[in-house]
Amino acid sequence: MLAWKMGCEKQGYFTLDEWRAGLKALRADSISKLKKAFPELVQEVTRPSNFQDFYIYAFRYCLTEDKKKCIEIPVACELLNLVLGLQFRPQVDKLSNYLKYQNDYKVINMDQWMGFMRFCNEINFPSLDNYDSDLAWPLILDNFVEWLRENKS
Repeated sequence: MLAWKMGCEKQGYFTLDEWRAGLKALRADSISKLKKAFPELVQEVTRPSNFQDFYIYAFRYCLTEDKKKCIEIPVACELLNLVLGLQFRPQVDKLSNYLKYQNDYKVINMDQWMGFMRFCNEINFPSLDNYDSDLAWPLILDNFVEWLRENKS
């Protein structure tokens, strides 16, 4: 969240300009003020008007090489846990299990990533009664729903 607020471009690095701009935006000129700013930052990120931007940023932030367009499955699972896990725990757990189980995909692209969030927001879970595979879902989600239905327990 801090990297998002600071507009950091490279994972694991804060440029001096990013750091200064972020601290200014957080109105934090000391460690204690930075600590106090975190609850407000969490609220800011979880506002629907900001969450999609944060969700997209989280994916792009994990693209560790120039011109890379996909993230590896293990990274995607951890990232889903971090950004959607509190709000959509059952979906994230099942999706992570599926991604680790399946052998068709080694990486996740932005379209699939955005589809995961749409799935969590729109589909009744665990019933899946409103999932329509004829709609424009990424194929990986059609496969996920098929796997869920086959492995219903």
